[in-house]
Amino acid sequence: MEINYFNRGKQQVEVEQVYGIKAVIWLYRSHFGKLLQRVLSTAPISMMYGIFQDMYASHLKVQPFVKEFNLDLDDFLPEEGRSVNDPYSTFNQFFIRRFKEGKRPFVDTKNIMPAFCEARYFGYDQTGPDVQVPVKGKFLDANSLLAHADWGDVFKEGPLLLARLCPVDYHRYHFPDNGHVLASYALHGAYHSVNPVALKERPDIFATNERHVTILKTENFGKLAYIEVGAMCVGKIIQTYPDSHFNRGDEKGYFLFGGSTVIVIGEKGKWSPDKDILKSTNEGIETYLKLGESSANVNELSH
Repeated sequence: MEINYFNRGKQQVEVEQVYGIKAVIWLYRSHFGKLLQRVLSTAPISMMYGIFQDMYASHLKVQPFVKEFNLDLDDFLPEEGRSVNDPYSTFNQFFIRRFKEGKRPFVDTKNIMPAFCEARYFGYDQTGPDVQVPVKGKFLDANSLLAHADWGDVFKEGPLLLARLCPVDYHRYHFPDNGHVLASYALHGAYHSVNPVALKERPDIFATNERHVTILKTENFGKLAYIEVGAMCVGKIIQTYPDSHFNRGDEKGYFLFGGSTVIVIGEKGKWSPDKDILKSTNEGIETYLKLGESSANVNELSH
């Protein structure tokens, strides 16, 4: 199965190189694979796999991985205390690599929301029952995603950006604006794959997987619900921000090994995803964005 996405920087549709695609297809489409889902999508399995990625022996996977997916490590810093000749002590240290200063500037125009992840994006002006890509609307509903009586109505029918991070991607996520944290809580669940193959077979993944929710009050985009979704073989969702106040572009946290997703929901009518993201989403195709570039705009009527 080919997974296509629109690369904004290159202005062309590309075919995604999927890490472990044969295993994902077998797990979600074969009879025996489906029988194993309950075991493989549990927290202990993902945690155990994550532990291996922290072992020294796992660093032997780094160079083959870089070569297979043609990654340019010149954009990234080595692990602290290590040289460019041997930059990472474990696969997880490679996985959570940081960009060098200046490699990913954040757009500073107030009414433009910078991309909070380097990822493949779907975008919606409004969530609700009519949303069909990539999953049925009821599973992108604020109440289902947030599972909290105090916040579901605040974000009802609001705009939504869904950023899917592949194992080859930069796996740190950032704040899209200045502001402060209003609330933060974890929702425990499964660790299903977030690959489009898996989503077609199990459209409830975003509403049932392990996730962490942070409610933000921002200067330019109103309240935002910022949701990190765990996935198969994701060892942990780590929050790294030091206190309740943050600035545009500050690191919020990172995922340990595995493909993952970040979802941001806004208040109804406050902002809209960029037009090219909306267009591609309507065509069932994600848009690949670099960290910090434009992802959404404040609606003029919301002022």
